[in-house]
Amino acid sequence: MSNPATSGVELPDTELLRKFDVAAPRYTSYPTADRFHAGYTAEDYEAALRGRDQATKPAGLSLYTHIPFCNDVCYYCGCNKIVTRDHSRSSEYIDVLLQEADLVKNVMTGSKTLEQLHWGGGTPTFLTNDEIERLMGELAQRFPFAQDGEFSIEVDPRTCPTDKIEVLKRSGFNRMSLGVQDFNPEVQKAVNRVQPFELTRDVMQAARDNGFNSINMDLIYGLPKQTRDTFKKTIDQVLELSPDRIALYHYAHLPNHFKAQRRILPADLPGTVEKVNIMFDAIRHLTENGYRYIGMDHFAKATDELSIAQVNGTIQRNFQGYSTRAECDMVALGASSISYVDGNFACNPRDVEPYYEAIRAGRLATCRGFKLSQEDLLRRAVIMTIMCRFSLDKREIEEEFKIDFDSTFAYELRKLTAYAKHELVELTNDKIVVSAKGKIFVRAVAMQFDRYLRESDRAGGYSKIA
Repeated sequence: MSNPATSGVELPDTELLRKFDVAAPRYTSYPTADRFHAGYTAEDYEAALRGRDQATKPAGLSLYTHIPFCNDVCYYCGCNKIVTRDHSRSSEYIDVLLQEADLVKNVMTGSKTLEQLHWGGGTPTFLTNDEIERLMGELAQRFPFAQDGEFSIEVDPRTCPTDKIEVLKRSGFNRMSLGVQDFNPEVQKAVNRVQPFELTRDVMQAARDNGFNSINMDLIYGLPKQTRDTFKKTIDQVLELSPDRIALYHYAHLPNHFKAQRRILPADLPGTVEKVNIMFDAIRHLTENGYRYIGMDHFAKATDELSIAQVNGTIQRNFQGYSTRAECDMVALGASSISYVDGNFACNPRDVEPYYEAIRAGRLATCRGFKLSQEDLLRRAVIMTIMCRFSLDKREIEEEFKIDFDSTFAYELRKLTAYAKHELVELTNDKIVVSAKGKIFVRAVAMQFDRYLRESDRAGGYSKIA
């Protein structure tokens, strides 16, 4: 068992896990994305953009850009992507993306200086060097980059030779996230992602040589052919490379939802007990070797800005997981992207055709979304504070929202008594604190404050905690 004094997390025993391993949202947003609806329109999103300078708390600006293209399909992947070897398609996509950036810029008020930028996918490094330089340069003209900003990109080491890393740095990126998943060759073959350890090592070294400030590595547990022994070797190799951050995701086998997953044989998947042990082994191994357990599936070195943000209370959760700079609005460009601006979620279509049609017609492509009520904002603040800090100061919430916490959340606090009984949370007059033993169950704790979930009883549609 991990030492909570050093790692900040204590792994539960089997009985406790069985009792509290419930289906729960991951809370990359509140309300969760399945609550978004088509009644929210492009006009609603435009109004939110126009009103940024009138917000009670003026926000900085974060920009997400979705690049959906991939050369090959990874069988486990549930992301919105277009698998193609036709690289001419990306040039057309960039043209439309920049048209969307113009539409947003022309109606947006408030700060247009980017404090954060993130390119996700798909595979952003599918783009050529010239396309990367063009897109970053054009975005910087519309939204100037802050001097101390965080500008990151998701990288597939198989499509990122040294010259492309040099272009990324020259274009303005200072952080990157490497897709790895597993270093075991048999696992890689089973998921159609053959990526030798040496290739990843060389990409990381080139990134460091070019001055990248922070390097994240994505891993997945529960993949076919994976065992406790094989994944321990992968973690050992990860520790050898020493990334600044690590994301350890749970593989959800949903072949009815994701066609590529039908290529994975169910018999090759680790059983439930084995999968839980793989996760616990990894948490133990990482926290014993200098990584802070940020929450759920994220780890960071104590010196990394993600750890620092958690300590000083500026950490956030969004559709990229845990991130820094919670005070920023997020404007998202591209197919399937989701913006959050002053209490408004706005989603673009998943498919590029309706996305292209809307933008070329000179209108924002919003196809669904959600405008948060005052109660939604209150519950969002409570849920995200618990998810990000593992504790909540009732007085802070009372002061911000002008409520009495205990009477407003009397029902939820009663529900938490079961967690308090097993020492997963501590309930005091002033605070809710998730214990070291309770951190594994943090989304189940946060879920107690989800009004929509309580009213519709839809928890069965979410993944279990372990």
